[in-house]
Amino acid sequence: MQILRERPLRRQVAVVTLSLLIPLLLASAWSANVTRLEREAELREQTASIAATAGAYLNQYLTGLDSMASALVRHQSVVALDGPACDRLFAEVLRDQPLVLNIALSDTVGNMRGTGLPLHDAPERVLSSRTVDDVIKTGQPLISELTTGVVSGKPTVILAYPVQGADGGINGVLGIGINLTQLQTLFRDIPLPDNSVVTMTDAQGRVLARSRDAERFVGKPAGGDAPAQPPDEVPRTSTLTGMDGVRRFYGNAVVERGPWLLSVGIPTSVALSRAAPSARRDTLIAAASLVAVLLLALGSASMLGSGINRVRDAVRRIADGDLSPPVRSTVPNRELAELQDAFITMAANLREAHQALDRQIEQERKMRETLQSLQRQVVRQERLAAVGILVSGVAHELNNPLQAILGTAELLERRRELSPEALEELAFVKTQSGRAREIIRNLSRFSSQQPGPPSLVDVGEVIGEVVQLRRRDLDNCAIALEVSINTRRQVYANFTEIEQVTLNFVINAQQSIESAGRTGGRILIRAFDTGKKVRVEVQDDGPGVSAEDEAKLFQPFFTTKPVGKGTGLGLSVSYGIIESYGGMIGHQGNEWGGATFFFELPVSETMTRPLAATPASAGAATISDDRPPVLRRPVSSGI
Repeated sequence: MQILRERPLRRQVAVVTLSLLIPLLLASAWSANVTRLEREAELREQTASIAATAGAYLNQYLTGLDSMASALVRHQSVVALDGPACDRLFAEVLRDQPLVLNIALSDTVGNMRGTGLPLHDAPERVLSSRTVDDVIKTGQPLISELTTGVVSGKPTVILAYPVQGADGGINGVLGIGINLTQLQTLFRDIPLPDNSVVTMTDAQGRVLARSRDAERFVGKPAGGDAPAQPPDEVPRTSTLTGMDGVRRFYGNAVVERGPWLLSVGIPTSVALSRAAPSARRDTLIAAASLVAVLLLALGSASMLGSGINRVRDAVRRIADGDLSPPVRSTVPNRELAELQDAFITMAANLREAHQALDRQIEQERKMRETLQSLQRQVVRQERLAAVGILVSGVAHELNNPLQAILGTAELLERRRELSPEALEELAFVKTQSGRAREIIRNLSRFSSQQPGPPSLVDVGEVIGEVVQLRRRDLDNCAIALEVSINTRRQVYANFTEIEQVTLNFVINAQQSIESAGRTGGRILIRAFDTGKKVRVEVQDDGPGVSAEDEAKLFQPFFTTKPVGKGTGLGLSVSYGIIESYGGMIGHQGNEWGGATFFFELPVSETMTRPLAATPASAGAATISDDRPPVLRRPVSSGI
């Protein structure tokens, strides 16, 4: 119902607004275009007028040079072709003529007789033979084509004048070279907009002077700056893209003395900038009219659609999940009031249904968590029962061979012919056989959940026993073993069980390094205090533990080793031992890229020991690091 009522209202507002907006926009665009065309026409006329003014400046300057040349050709030194005197005279004149590049004098065969610039290499000629011959033949002043000055080495146009001797005949030619790279200074007093350009080209379309980047463009084809036409055939105004890529309106004037074409270019963007104020005024008027129309339309729409908008907002809140009771408001008619009451009733019914559904979902979640917890407990009990059955069988099968080994070792000790080294090895065999028997007994106790009798245990001694047991095997595998013990405190636990946990960690670290398929490796055993606990870490530089295996590390029977290489009970048994003493066991990555397994046990403050070096740490690098681990992740043994 809301959509059906809203569509006609919006359509009416849009039609009314557009019906007034479109004429305003069209009128504004037409006015802006007319203004632009008028400004462009004004700008073209302005360029033509400025070009004529610039041509007058240039003609006036050339007339001045003619007057100066007229005085020079009558000078006594010039008439006599006196070289040293002419050099001094010309140099003095050049000081007052910044736009004159050089003044030179030659005889009738073209040999240089004087110059205003000092010479480094003495050229034979400063004026071309053609220029000299033409002046002598006509007896009139001439202007040469674009050339390069023999003395100055710069682009120039030479004004050549005949020099009459005392007998009335022509005995020499006076040449005045114009400095084309500085000629644009004649036009600097002409007011021009930014980025405008004044360009003078010869009949061949080459640039003689340019008010922007003169040294870069003088002597080059004009290109876009002037059309490739004779100067007297070029239109009075034109629109071209200049040599620098800027599009301009050009006004053109012919300098008859050359004949040269003088062009004044003003960027087309100037016309747009001049038309911009009118366009902004028209736009402002159109915008103000549009705002007035919109305000009028919105006021009408607000009066007609306020009730529908309230109902629409209530529907949107319900669709977004807000089932709070809609606020009853005043509406303009009875139909909308009934529609509002219907939505309020619908929101109340949805709210009650949603609350009932939430309660049901919460109950189901709690039941599912309870069921999962019971399932984990059942699975653990079943696995532990399987461990107990397995351990009881293994203990029965291993005890008899161990007794035989112990008995045989005792009989061998009674032989007098044995060397002290052999007796020492037999004592080692007896010690380790006893440890094996104790480990089997502890494993049986773990499977039956019966902890052994604890006592005060020196963690350093436990690590020393493990190092003594694994040192030879690690050396054979080229694995460096390092030990760092930084604790004086003792823990209350069973020595053999703590040794078993540490030994499991070291064996796992060795097997992890070997699984990488590389020669050599590194294992670090650390013991240090952390609060009221002692922490033991075994760190390796193996490949580490994958993310998918982390959650299953301490589960019974889980192993990543090949079939026959592991039973999956080592970490599970270690977890049970550490948990029985109220400690914590876990795994984390390390800076070597491998794995670090650790356990923490509460310390016993009844007695402490002095910190001593572990025998296994002699000669090894000692690493002391009491900072907390980067990643601390104790893992439960639940499934």
